[in-house]
Amino acid sequence: MAHTFRTGRAVRMSTATAAAALVLTAAAPAAQAQDEQPASSGSVGLVDVVQDGTEIRVGPIAACDADDKPANSTPGIEVGDGDLATYGRGESTCDRTDGVATTKVSGERFSTSVLEEYGGPEIRVRSFGAECRTTENGSASSMELSGVSGFDLPEEIPPNHEVLIPGADADAPPLAKVVLNEFTAPDPPDGSLEMSAVRIELFPEGGPVTGDIRLGLAACDPYGT
Repeated sequence: MAHTFRTGRAVRMSTATAAAALVLTAAAPAAQAQDEQPASSGSVGLVDVVQDGTEIRVGPIAACDADDKPANSTPGIEVGDGDLATYGRGESTCDRTDGVATTKVSGERFSTSVLEEYGGPEIRVRSFGAECRTTENGSASSMELSGVSGFDLPEEIPPNHEVLIPGADADAPPLAKVVLNEFTAPDPPDGSLEMSAVRIELFPEGGPVTGDIRLGLAACDPYGT
């Protein structure tokens, strides 16, 4: 497995911008059957949380799939009267051309104020993007964020980079764990990957609101269908 990262410099708070890229290479696969085609899918976002004992699941938002729905979009959506999550306009495109599958997802004006009641920040992302594509022997992915507030971006964003949002005092458990450039892949690798530009895990050690809020999901598999 080979990883290559190219990351832009990040500055803090509302002017923050960052980009990251990853290349995932698989061991040489067995001969591919002629009817097999690479697969791709994606969505603008997903909310899957439990708040005050009530399960709230919204999404995948504006989901696409290279086989069934190659393009999708959303004018925006509010979850939990907007305090749990607000997504602005977003779109997704899944394509398969000449044996190469790609997924491109973009969104804007995301916010969540769910942590403010517990002394935490409002999290905002002005724009975000996620992309993956299949290659001759694997898949590659990239992500972009801009206009971030509520947590700090590092100067470089490796895969699965975690940022903790602390509680109100030193002894309090974290209010959230923000995972940037999150990706999962099989072990041993087969060239496929799934990634999220941002995953916000609420009260990771337990609390009044638990679960995940995701931005920019993309998945690619060179030997998928």
